[in-house]
Amino acid sequence: MTESSKIRILLVDDEPDILDFMTYNLRRENFEVYPIEDSIKALSVAQEVRPHLAILDVMMPVMDGIEICKQLRNNPLHKDMVIAFLSALDADFSQITGLDAGADDYITKPIRPKVLISKVKSLLRRTFPDANTEGEIKLKDLSVNVEKYTVTTAEQTIILPRKEFELLLLLISKPNKVFRREEIYDRVWGEDIIVGERTIDVHIRRLREKLNIHNIKTIKGVGYKYEEEQI
Repeated sequence: MTESSKIRILLVDDEPDILDFMTYNLRRENFEVYPIEDSIKALSVAQEVRPHLAILDVMMPVMDGIEICKQLRNNPLHKDMVIAFLSALDADFSQITGLDAGADDYITKPIRPKVLISKVKSLLRRTFPDANTEGEIKLKDLSVNVEKYTVTTAEQTIILPRKEFELLLLLISKPNKVFRREEIYDRVWGEDIIVGERTIDVHIRRLREKLNIHNIKTIKGVGYKYEEEQI
C-alpha cells in the first residue's frame, strides 16, 4: 500500500453525480476506484477486489450503508479494510450509529475535492509511527499481534476494526501514560479528519465491551490511559 496506484477504493452511493465526482478526483490521485450504485452488488464487488478502503453512503435503497458495513465487518476477508460513511444526515446521530456498526470514520457531504483527498489519505495513513508496528506486543492481560490485527485476552482472540485496533495500540504503546484527547484524535484519526466529540468515547466503550478488561482508564477531563505494566 505504499503506492497510491495499488490502493483499491470501493465507493457505494446511489447518486450518480456524487459517484462521478468522487471517482474522478480519486482517480486523479492514481487510486484504483470501484464506483457502485447498487448496494447488493457492492458486497460481491468487495468480495472480488478486496478494497483497502470502502466509502459507503448511509441512505441507500434495498440495503443501507449501515447494513453493508455490518456485513463487510462480519467477513474475515475484509478484516483490514478501512470503512468510512458518507452522508448529509445529522452528524451526531449518524456518526454514532455508523461507529457502532463498525465504521472507522465518517465524512459529511457535500465535500470539496481537496478535503476528500486529504481525508482519504488520512484514513489510509498510520498515525502513530513511534509505536511498535512489528510482531507481537505482550502485556500482563493481553497480547496484540500487529501484523494480524488480533488481540488475545485470557478469554478470547478477536479481530478489531482498524480504528479500534489503532486506538488500543496507541494506548498500550506506553502503558500508564495518559493520552490527552487532542493527542488521540491527532494520532489515530489525523489532523485532517473532522470527527465528533463522542468519537473517542464510542471507540473506548466498544474496546471495553469486546475485550472485557478493565485496564483502559478514563482520566476525567483529560483523556485515557492503559493501566498495566509490560512483561
